[in-house]
Amino acid sequence: MRRTALRGVTVATVATALVLGSPLVANAAGYPSDSSKPDLVSLLNGYDRFWQSTGKNDLHGTVQDPATLAKNDQLTSWINQHATAAQQRKALQDSEYQNATNTGYDQSSTVSQGLGSTLEKAYIAGRASGKLPLTSALVNSSDGTSGAYVGTGDAKAHYSYPRPYLPGTTTATLPATDDQTGCAPATVNASSLAANRAGKPWASADGTLDITRVPTVTDTSHEFSPNDVVLDAGYGTKGICTGGSFPSGHTTTAYQAGITLATLVPELAPELLARASEAGNDRIVLGVHYPLDIVGGRIDGEAALAARWSDTQYRTEVLEPARKELVSWLEQQCGGTLAACIAAEEPYTDDPYGGSAMPGGTAQVVTDRGSAAKVYRERMTYGFAATGTTGLAPSVPTGASNLLLTAFPTLTDAQRTAVLAQTEIPSGAPLDQSGTADGSWERLDLAAATSATVSVATDGSVRVLATGGTARVLTGVLTAPHGTSVAAGSSLALAGTGFTAGSSLRVVLHSDPVTVGTLTVAADGTVTGSVTIPAGTATGAHTIDLVDASGASVLATPLAITVTPAAAGGGAGGGSGPGTGTGVVDPGDGVHLPVVSG
Repeated sequence: MRRTALRGVTVATVATALVLGSPLVANAAGYPSDSSKPDLVSLLNGYDRFWQSTGKNDLHGTVQDPATLAKNDQLTSWINQHATAAQQRKALQDSEYQNATNTGYDQSSTVSQGLGSTLEKAYIAGRASGKLPLTSALVNSSDGTSGAYVGTGDAKAHYSYPRPYLPGTTTATLPATDDQTGCAPATVNASSLAANRAGKPWASADGTLDITRVPTVTDTSHEFSPNDVVLDAGYGTKGICTGGSFPSGHTTTAYQAGITLATLVPELAPELLARASEAGNDRIVLGVHYPLDIVGGRIDGEAALAARWSDTQYRTEVLEPARKELVSWLEQQCGGTLAACIAAEEPYTDDPYGGSAMPGGTAQVVTDRGSAAKVYRERMTYGFAATGTTGLAPSVPTGASNLLLTAFPTLTDAQRTAVLAQTEIPSGAPLDQSGTADGSWERLDLAAATSATVSVATDGSVRVLATGGTARVLTGVLTAPHGTSVAAGSSLALAGTGFTAGSSLRVVLHSDPVTVGTLTVAADGTVTGSVTIPAGTATGAHTIDLVDASGASVLATPLAITVTPAAAGGGAGGGSGPGTGTGVVDPGDGVHLPVVSG
């Protein structure tokens, strides 16, 4: 059982401290970011547009934006009522914090499902066996230097918004197992919201939101712990019922763990981020939080990890050694390179509502990287109508670019900032602070940014070509030394720089993709050769692309050419060298990433 005591610290103390967002053990001093943590109340002050608390931390206040809070209620009730039994169980797992006897687990374990079927098991085994001491000290949700870096206690007290499952009246009868004094409806209730809920299909006549409590179960799966672990959402405990709903402390913790792991293993960042978003969403599944609470928790986690990665000393002494330790362990246990292990395993998947689409959204089903990135983006706003100014320019917070240091190590700070700017969501959603000194953490789409294909022009400017794939930087430049105008059926000389030495690249003519030859990259990263433009090629504007073995483009920008009519007498092929070849229709369109076509 997890409700035991150890060295004078009770599990109730542990649970209350962590649920209220106060790490049980203070982070060891010694790094600049230890004393310059993000001010969460300031980062989340857009919430005041929707709700104004009494300032007494009593769960009472005044509704400022009835429509937004009604949407908050509607989505909460729907998610709680439509989650599958399997998702309810995952939600209970995601609600866990390590217990006093260290026989349980926490979100830094559950979000590791984003690593995939094989690497998750290796990660859990390494944590349990003590083989990952640096990683554990960094990421754990109780006192990890990143996993528990910021707490939400002050923000919860400031906004003091009642949880979804609380009764709308002062005379409600609590379940017998609840703390009848600590959670007494006479003082612990959602009566301030009753009028806004009146007549809504997702609430009762007395203003109580339609929420079904998920019962306590025992986790015997041993996926995250070798022990049986009691899973209890804690509805009837004082620490939960009296703790303000906004922002979600569990979600803040889940994102601190998830973003940490995503930066340590950027090869799986989109999946880890999507799993962190699932952990946040699971707080709604349990009926203990609303979507806006989850958005707030994401903002907290982003700002927290950006602060840590922006601290040079902490980065070099804590984050980078932990990354080296974790990647080495995962590869050792898998028996191959990280890339090979990822390719061979089953990826993270999820189907929270059994295929049912939520109001104004999708079923949030995750089957692969692309869908993981899409679900992450949907949960960034949950489909709320804009409450702020739309159409504003990108507003990337200072330091946010450091969250991409491991995904794009060759880019400059300005280039990484540009990637974030180009993958942001539009302005105006709830909690967006575009244009302020803090910038907008709400708009930051890390799943898109960490899965972006980026081209770098010769002037250093970057352009995001696609998202939802593997983080790649394209620096290849292709030219036509003898001119870009070529007659159909004639030879076109090519030369390029910025490629991977020794690789073989297919030369693809567009618009209709036709493979016209191959080029082999020299040791210095250059290519030279010539190809023959098929005699039947239509006259006009076309492009030449170079693609690798996977079919992905390796050019920052395809080469634009002009095809003129064939020379009298049919023209001559004339091509020579490694690029020589006849026109062959590309078997599968070949290029998986968008290209600029003529």
